[in-house]
Amino acid sequence: MMKNKKVTVQDWGLIDYKEAWAKQEALFADTIQLKMEIRNRLLAVAGDNQPDDILTPNYLVFCEHPHVYTLGNSGKPEHLLLDEKGLEENDAVYYHINRGGDITYHGPGQLVSYPILDLDNFFTDIHLYLRTLEEAVILTLADYGIKASRYPGYTGVWLDADNERARKISAMGVRCSRWVTMHGLAFNVNNDLGYFKNIIPCGIDDKAVTSMQKELGKEIDIKQVQKILQHYITTLFEMEIV
Repeated sequence: MMKNKKVTVQDWGLIDYKEAWAKQEALFADTIQLKMEIRNRLLAVAGDNQPDDILTPNYLVFCEHPHVYTLGNSGKPEHLLLDEKGLEENDAVYYHINRGGDITYHGPGQLVSYPILDLDNFFTDIHLYLRTLEEAVILTLADYGIKASRYPGYTGVWLDADNERARKISAMGVRCSRWVTMHGLAFNVNNDLGYFKNIIPCGIDDKAVTSMQKELGKEIDIKQVQKILQHYITTLFEMEIV
């Protein structure tokens, strides 16, 4: 099968989570529909001898969100430690969404990336997909002199994963259907870490969270981080930006 390595990069800026979710769902659904239409057309025309030229689009989205807590399919509602009044007092909203994983937080100063990819264009291995996204974050942090790694048994990127000071700097949760992905990663750059105290992040109650700002003791240019992260994602996936 021919593979389309081209990717359209989109910067949605600071965008309401529900609006971004709807935009993701539209790109996700359109990609799946196109994939099925092309496959069915080729099957109808060529039978067992159809050409392997199914090409589907890929998108790499970057954005930030106002304060929001999202709960994945495998999460527990009680991991949100705020009631409706508490959410209002923290100027935050809450959504139960259709990604994997437990509860997490998004807010201003946190870089979010949503790769909406047809993995048939790259590799059909969801674990490798997650490990590749993790590697892009690890390499980005290395450019700032921050040594990061994976934590065995957990998804995401961590600092000091091999000792009692382990703390998470990037969380991940994805949805995949017919090898098309949505949702993605959240990367703590300058965001207010106090909001994580209102949840049991990713269901882990004995580990801390951190940010680039906290680790380096200064505010970081989030657009520069985005540029570097984009470079590593597109390089590791061997993408061509269009």
